[in-house]
Amino acid sequence: MKTTEVTYSMIIPVYNAEKTLEELISRIKQAFSSLDVTYEIILIDDNSRDNSWEVIKRLKRGSPNLRIIRLRRNFGQHNAIMCGLHFFRGDYVITIDDDLQIPPEEIPKLIAGAAEGYDVVYGIYDRKKHNLLKNFGSFLIGCYYRKIFHMSNQVSAFRIIKREIAREIINYDKTFPYIDGLISWNTGNIGEVPVKHYRRGAGISGYSIGKMVKLAFDMVTNFSAFPIRVASLLGVLFSLVGFLLALYFFFRFGLGMPVTGYASMLVAVTIFSGVQLLTIGIIGEYIARVHMNINRKPQYVIKDQDI
Repeated sequence: MKTTEVTYSMIIPVYNAEKTLEELISRIKQAFSSLDVTYEIILIDDNSRDNSWEVIKRLKRGSPNLRIIRLRRNFGQHNAIMCGLHFFRGDYVITIDDDLQIPPEEIPKLIAGAAEGYDVVYGIYDRKKHNLLKNFGSFLIGCYYRKIFHMSNQVSAFRIIKREIAREIINYDKTFPYIDGLISWNTGNIGEVPVKHYRRGAGISGYSIGKMVKLAFDMVTNFSAFPIRVASLLGVLFSLVGFLLALYFFFRFGLGMPVTGYASMLVAVTIFSGVQLLTIGIIGEYIARVHMNINRKPQYVIKDQDI
């Protein structure tokens, strides 16, 4: 869908953000007013539990370039962004969180980075103002990303994506999308710009530790065979250990030395059983995801919209 009316499309997944939405939209408008460009804002309410949808509808009444969508249940940040990508009209897509930890005033930095010829530019911060546990989780996810996708760049939820890449991303119709992985599949022309990052001013982050673990599972199992390879290596390793133990006890028996010890047998059985269960669990995780993708579990379902 070609358009000359909109240059930048802001896509913002929203979850329990009633206290920050009004300020967020106001500051985005101010940021774009200083650039003198055309833009639109797409808000996707990911089935918030607070009054976010009421706030969004009120904001819509005074903003003709604001487009709003409400999902029927909580599908997650990346699924909500995928929903927004099916409706954007701009030459570039910019994504940002709803919590004001990344100030909208940093938007011009992304735009300037994209002007250098990159397909995608991430806003990167030296230190995230999260708690220690969440920072550690973000660090691990970043490490997984670089390992699985063989990329050297850092990633964040604050990014600008060229139209052509965004259109390629929405061709992925599986149940568990991971935006940064899909970006890496479609381009290696990725840049970074330093941006500020503040502590959350209001509310509680919708990205709990459980959701971060789920994101890590989605990324690893949907985009890589790495866990299966680890399971195979563990199987080979412990089979070798078992073979060496068998040789050891065989020679002891051949030399007439007593072979005793129920404790050692119990430890060996426990270890080997644990490895087997781990391997079965990993394989089962892959099979379950294949099953859900075959059954066409939707990425998102729209409940209400005004676009």
